[in-house]
Amino acid sequence: MIPFKEITLQDKDVITKYTMNSSRRNCDLSFSNLCSWRFLYNTQFAEIDGFLVFKFWTQESLSYMMPVGEGNLKQVLDEMINDAQLEGSELCMLGVCKDMKAELESIYPGKFSIEPDRDYADYLYLRTDLATLTGKKFQPKRNHINKFRKNYNYKYEAITPDLVPECLRLEAEWCKMNNCDQHEGTGNERRAIIYALEHFEEIGLSGGLLRVDGQIVAFTFGMPINHDTFGVHVEKADTSFEGAYAMINYEFASHIPEQFTYINREEDLGIEGLRKAKLSYQPVTILEKSMACLKKGT
Repeated sequence: MIPFKEITLQDKDVITKYTMNSSRRNCDLSFSNLCSWRFLYNTQFAEIDGFLVFKFWTQESLSYMMPVGEGNLKQVLDEMINDAQLEGSELCMLGVCKDMKAELESIYPGKFSIEPDRDYADYLYLRTDLATLTGKKFQPKRNHINKFRKNYNYKYEAITPDLVPECLRLEAEWCKMNNCDQHEGTGNERRAIIYALEHFEEIGLSGGLLRVDGQIVAFTFGMPINHDTFGVHVEKADTSFEGAYAMINYEFASHIPEQFTYINREEDLGIEGLRKAKLSYQPVTILEKSMACLKKGT
């Protein structure tokens, strides 16, 4: 059986050693997401034969992720198949992107059923697009930005540990307005956000907030997924300040280091309004992710 262990904050360097050098851009591999959501998925990891492997439970089902690393992929997948069988299950992997599907098919032709899930596809944008909003296609976004500038006396600040309590207060107000405690999804999100903010520096997050006349009205944060992709994990705003979401999006993108070509703003979860909003920012890629399960009897 693979010697899995629970993820802790102290495992950041071990995990990012693999993910930062990978070509994978999916948000599932962000250390922040792995750590902040482990309460829901009982997330574990292991290093085996030059690869990083993840294991977790969703809705009482055992799942894994495609190994990250270099070496004999078939050997590692064989070990994962055996690990799943010892758990009384077949190997199922979430977040399997197009290139990973090709690898699986080349190693195990016809032995995996692979089903994409549009609701969990990631939205990838060019950092320069979100940081500049140039061109006709972004005219509506520039209109929102210009209106916000005209209507409000605002200031952008980078989030530092001493500003976390203010972010937590805005998050609590947002949840109260959106009845987080009555919805499992937003309730779980709140728990993950609180954990991330309370361990902001340890996780390695960076973020920004907006003030209007000294009052915090929006905040956002994220961290690198790999060497060329920055993941934006959270964005919250007081919608009574028109254009606050557009403004915090623009300001934070403008402050993300230029080394990052892409910004991953994660999934829409099938929420109609969220999908419309994410599409309106003109993604360069909608990163399809699938579940790949070993067919029974193979």
